[in-house]
Formats: sequence, C-alpha cells, structure tokens
Amino acid sequence: MLLAMAQLILATAAAAGFDPPGVLSPLPPMGFNNWARYMGALNESLFVETAEAMVSKGLLEAGYNRINLDDEWSLMERLSNGSMQWDPIKFPRGLPWLTDFLKSNGFIPGIYTDAGNKSCAGFPGAYGYEETDARDFVNWGFEYLKLDGCNMPDTTEETYRAVYGRWHDILSSMYPSQMVFSESAPAYFAEAENLTDWYAVMGWVPLYGQLARHSRDTLVWNSTNYWPDITGWDSIMFNYGQEVRLARFQRPGYVNDPDFLNVDHFDYTLDEKRSHFALWCSFSAPLILSTDVLNLTDDEVDYLTNRNLIAVDQDPLVQQATLVSQDENWDVLTKGLYNGDRLVTVLNKGNNSNDLEISWERIGIFTTGSHTLSSINIEDLWTGVSTAISLREAEGINAAAVPSHGTAVFRLSNPTPGEAIRTIPTGIIFNTYSLHCLTDSRNGTVEWTNCTGSDAQVWRVKQDGHIESLLQLGSGSCLSVDAGRVVSSASGCAAETGNRWDYFTSGNLIDAASGLCLTEDQNGGTLWAIVEECGYLTNEQVVSLPIGVVI
Repeated sequence: MLLAMAQLILATAAAAGFDPPGVLSPLPPMGFNNWARYMGALNESLFVETAEAMVSKGLLEAGYNRINLDDEWSLMERLSNGSMQWDPIKFPRGLPWLTDFLKSNGFIPGIYTDAGNKSCAGFPGAYGYEETDARDFVNWGFEYLKLDGCNMPDTTEETYRAVYGRWHDILSSMYPSQMVFSESAPAYFAEAENLTDWYAVMGWVPLYGQLARHSRDTLVWNSTNYWPDITGWDSIMFNYGQEVRLARFQRPGYVNDPDFLNVDHFDYTLDEKRSHFALWCSFSAPLILSTDVLNLTDDEVDYLTNRNLIAVDQDPLVQQATLVSQDENWDVLTKGLYNGDRLVTVLNKGNNSNDLEISWERIGIFTTGSHTLSSINIEDLWTGVSTAISLREAEGINAAAVPSHGTAVFRLSNPTPGEAIRTIPTGIIFNTYSLHCLTDSRNGTVEWTNCTGSDAQVWRVKQDGHIESLLQLGSGSCLSVDAGRVVSSASGCAAETGNRWDYFTSGNLIDAASGLCLTEDQNGGTLWAIVEECGYLTNEQVVSLPIGVVI
C-alpha cells in the first residue's frame, strides 16, 4: 500500500507541476474533421469544398482554422521503404498539394493514424513505424496528429503509456515542427468496470499531448447502423457525463476532448444542437465540426459563430466548467474567466420548458462581507443582452423559459470596469465512479447519496482548505473527521490548521491532519463518508471538486 501511495504522489506531483515548454496549443483547437459525418468517404474534393465553404460562411473568421483528415486516407499497403501511401484515387494531387492548398487559404492541416498494428477501419497502423510516419506527416505539411488506439499489441494501460510516450518523444524531437498531438488513449479505458486504468491514462495524457478524447465517439451520420438504440441526445449526454468527471486535468496547453460537434445529425433538435455547442464552449473543449459544412443552415451557422460563446471556449484560463448542482432535470455549471468574470451555464435535461433560479451563493458570489458587490451585470450569451441587477433586490439569476434539452448561458461581470468578481469555489463534490454526491445534514452526518440539487450537496471550498455546505452556511460548521467518519462540525473550523483538506490531480481529497483519503464506504446499506488509507486511484476515493480549487 505504501508503494501504491508513493506512485500516486509522484504521478500527482508530475501532473500538477508539468508546464509544457512554450505551450504549443494554449487554447482548444477549432476546425473540421470528416469522420462523424463522412467516415471513410473522404477525398480531395471534400476538403477543398469544405475549406471554401468555411471561408464563405464565416467559420474561418470565427476561429475554425483546422481541417483534419481522419481514418481511411491511405492505401492498404506500405511502400517498400515503410512509408504509408495516400490513396491516389481519393487524393489525385497528393497530400502535400492538399496541405499547401489549405495553408494558402488560412487553415492548418491535420492527419490521422493509429497507435496499433491497424487503424480502427483496418488500414495500416503506425506500430513499429512511428519515426517513419512522423517524418512523413511533417514533410507532407501536417501540423496536427490524431493518434487512435485500436489494435494495440495488448490492451494494458502500461502498453498504451509506452506507445503514446514514444510518439510524444518523437514529435518533441522534430523541432521546429509544431505538431499538435491529439491522443485517443483514454477512450479505450473509459467504460471499464474498474476505472483505475482510465484515471491513470488521464493522468499521463496531459504530459504527452495537447488534447485527449476521453470516451465514446460522437454518433456518426448513419448511426442507426451502429448504435440503433442510442438517440442523438443520449450520445451528447453520455460524453457530457464523462467530461464532467475530468475537470481537474485541464489547463492551458491541455484540454479534455468530448469529441466532435456532429451538427447536422438527423436525430437532433435545434435546441439540442445549441446545447451541444454551449456545453462544449463552457468546457473550453475542442470545437471540431464533423458535418456537411456546405449545407449548414443559417440557424446552425448563427450559433456556431456566436462570438460570445466562442470567447468563453477560447478564454485564456481554459477552465472547464464544473457542476454546481445536479438533479433529474437540471444541471448548473460555473467557471471563472480570465478577466475576472463568472460563467453560469444552465442545462434543462427535462422534457418541458421551465424556469430555474440560481442563488448568488451557489454561483460562488459573496453576499456578505468586504467582497460583496451592490450590483452585478448579467449578459445572456445567446442574445447579447446585458442587465444590471442589484444583489440586495434579487436572490440570484433566473434562467427563464429554458426549453427542453436547451441550455442558458450567462456571463456575470463587475459593473466597475477592470474589476473582477470575487468568488469562492462552490459546487457539488461527487464520486466520479458512482456519481453519488457528498451530502450534508442538519445533524452533521455526511453520506453519499444520489444527486438531488439540494443545498446539502453544494459545498464551498475555502482557500484555507476548510469545506462547508450551503446547508450549514453561517453555522460555523465544516467538514471534519471524527473516529474515521466524515462529519459536518463547528469544532476546529476557525483554526488555521484544523479540519483542512487538500485536493490532488489524482482526484483524492485528503484530510491534512491524518493523511487519509475521503472515501465512499461500501460496507453497509448507508454509504457513509469516511476516511481511509489512500489507495491507487480507487473507485471509492476519486472525487470531483468545483473548479477553482487549488490542486
């Protein structure tokens, strides 16, 4: 156990302290990829016409400046020197011609390969040919590489780490080449019964690349042939549900990738498409379109070029919005922005249009003390309309008439120009395996329960390491440890060293006094919150905290 803990601490320290030299890709990439819309039906004409349409529809101007080829661009055999061959029927003028064309029109070209012996579609993989393929991709003019993870020699986390690490070393040695590295390794561990390996992979992908696809593919156009029982909305919500578990890994230079925006999929309503985009922007996720760009509707182009939401996605802090509250019908998320503004995103998962009020306390805004503002500006990022609201006259934000499967997005700012809104990290603490919420009670017992959106499940994490629920706000109580059981108690909460908790990239929330990890008890009917010796990325001990908590 001590060895496992040592490995955990070393991995956490490496992940927390790693600063990518020069930060190759400080912001999430935006652009186009053919796979979800066209799969293997890619060719030169598709990319030429897509590039022209992206210019004419204002997508390039809005920031969508990458065009990436996916699987099935090659022939089935390599040349005698080991190099891959592009398909001359699909690309009659060759890939160097295509990359020159794209660059001359303001785009950055990207390409796909697979880390294993064969690609996911059965084309040549890169295993054993890494240096040859990397050199060829650079010589052909590509500046972005998506590395898939099918058909590996074995499916262990250690093998994936070795192979993806080899690619990192090769790409890093090819200076002055600037190859953005998109890693698909986590997706191959995301749905295991035990998530330890998924967490481990998520811990090292930020050390190797600039983005990593963490779970399932988004639905392809002819999805009924592959996933007949999954609706379009189910697909969005599945990847969304994976994304919210992983905010602790994201930072400038590395972003989590919940996969493509398959804008014209037949199974989406317009509100669902807009939610897809708004949620991905709130996450500062990659905005990679996989759609028939030539035939995008005016409504689709309008929301895809919403500069208010794109600014949130491309915010220099690159924070991933985290959950303030969650219940059967509503998710509320927040994050901070570079200039000190606050983002609030409200997702209606229910089947009817409805209203929701979110209190200032849930948003993390002080309503008492020296940091309290008299008023606040609230901008609706869909309409661009901004309203000044008195904190004394209103109890919070009212998200009105949010449609079924729709998303409201607000940007809160200080009325004093150049001044930030002072906030405190606030939101749910949940087990990223069971998805149970840490839940307080009036009598101070703390347990893990289904998320219901109550104040008992919304926690403030103070800079000094004290954690208090909104249920107990003003009582002086905070999370404490009593004989191995986590409780909410006023004892020790005023002391600088008492009842302090530390959070790590591993997902462990550790009681500073004992060095023990917050744990979801699995030994009885009630899922008590307890502390135990820290294991290695165990299902019972990996938790998500609100964004802004120091890691």
